[in-house]
Amino acid sequence: MRIKAVLGIWLLVITLAWIAVVPAGPGVQPLFDAQGAATGWWQLRQHALYLTGLWSIGLMALAMVLALRLPWLERPLGGMDQVYRLHKWAGIGAAVAAIAHWGSKESSGWIKALWGRAGKPEHDAVLPWLTDARGLAKDLGEWAFYLLLAMVAVTLLTRLLSYRPWRLLHRAMPLLFLALALHTAALMPLSFWALPLGLLMGTLLALGSLAALWSLAGRIGRARSHQGRIHAVRALGDGGPLAPVEVVCSLPASWPSHRAGQFAFVRFDRAEGQHPFTIASAPGSLGRSDQGEPLLRLVIKPLGDYTRTLGQRLRVGQRVDIEGPYGRFDGRGRQRRQQVWVAGGVGVTPFLALLEARQPGAAPARAHSQPVHMHYCTRDAARDPLLPRLRQLCAQAQPPVRLSVHDDALGQRLTPQALEATAGPLDIWFCGPQGLGELLAAHAGGTRAWRLHRESFAMR
Repeated sequence: MRIKAVLGIWLLVITLAWIAVVPAGPGVQPLFDAQGAATGWWQLRQHALYLTGLWSIGLMALAMVLALRLPWLERPLGGMDQVYRLHKWAGIGAAVAAIAHWGSKESSGWIKALWGRAGKPEHDAVLPWLTDARGLAKDLGEWAFYLLLAMVAVTLLTRLLSYRPWRLLHRAMPLLFLALALHTAALMPLSFWALPLGLLMGTLLALGSLAALWSLAGRIGRARSHQGRIHAVRALGDGGPLAPVEVVCSLPASWPSHRAGQFAFVRFDRAEGQHPFTIASAPGSLGRSDQGEPLLRLVIKPLGDYTRTLGQRLRVGQRVDIEGPYGRFDGRGRQRRQQVWVAGGVGVTPFLALLEARQPGAAPARAHSQPVHMHYCTRDAARDPLLPRLRQLCAQAQPPVRLSVHDDALGQRLTPQALEATAGPLDIWFCGPQGLGELLAAHAGGTRAWRLHRESFAMR
């Protein structure tokens, strides 16, 4: 809901700024005048052409700024995972607006074929020092449009490419923005540079271009990156190919520590790039290494082409680059609401950290905590390597955490209706499979006073 509101407000501000500078005229004209000229059609095409172009470049500028991973955006948007969701949907929105912009441009041929050129307005004047660049700007805009559509399509159809080629392809996005920024600056009518639209678009083009250059220089997240090493690594459970891998990392003194429930971008292989992983330990719960370095735990389930090979490739002493911490998944809510935690599969990792923060000796972290009813969904409780640790942590947690296990092997599936048994308004914290998350999100919009806090790691 927050993402929809941000996108709606963003487009509304651009639209109102555009309305403020639209040249005064006779108002909305009929589609055809007395002489049969398609004057109204030409006017409608021109308005659609400009407005959709402003929407597209405005959303792309937003996506470029969001890609910088600015920590101060986490509070208003609800965490870095939500910043990335907004980044993704801003990019998709930019592509949809670009399609409408392209359709408006191509409609010129249809109008000419049906009614001729009569009533077509003259080309608008542009910034004088960019007049000679109009041809280049048009060509750049057209090629950038096709590439933008291709990149968004690949992003949506994630199974077309594995993560590594997708990441390399996505790194071209700043170049596309710079091309489209030139397209916009060279073709935007001179009258549009008046206040307030001129100030708004000038600011967006400048911020988006700076963000694009910052990205191309490889500076994103550099100030929050820390070089550590692997302290220990082991496969959990039976050690089979699908067993989760526990990785304990030792970090330098520059590491600012973290809050239980946060995540970090982790890179074990420079050629592979970063991946987001939840920090599955509370601050200080693992103590320090023999060299006095703070330790933290990652629990990685082999779900993709990259994570399936980690168990065989990671070695003690190996370098690891960790950027963060990020996220606001703290498992806390308002005092008047009942706290409910819902975890599925490897989605239990942030809750392991939250539970460690409730163990004896972690009193400062419990200052604003409340009793919790936790639901854990597992494929097979008898073979789940994380369940024994989860039971132990819940049994010792203070304030108490009551655990309900839903074993899919026994047909015990959690449904939103099952949560209705918890009386009163609910704060639901969820991390797990997308399908269950969508069910809970749909139910949260019903008659019960639910507030759903959902951790989302769909970073592409």
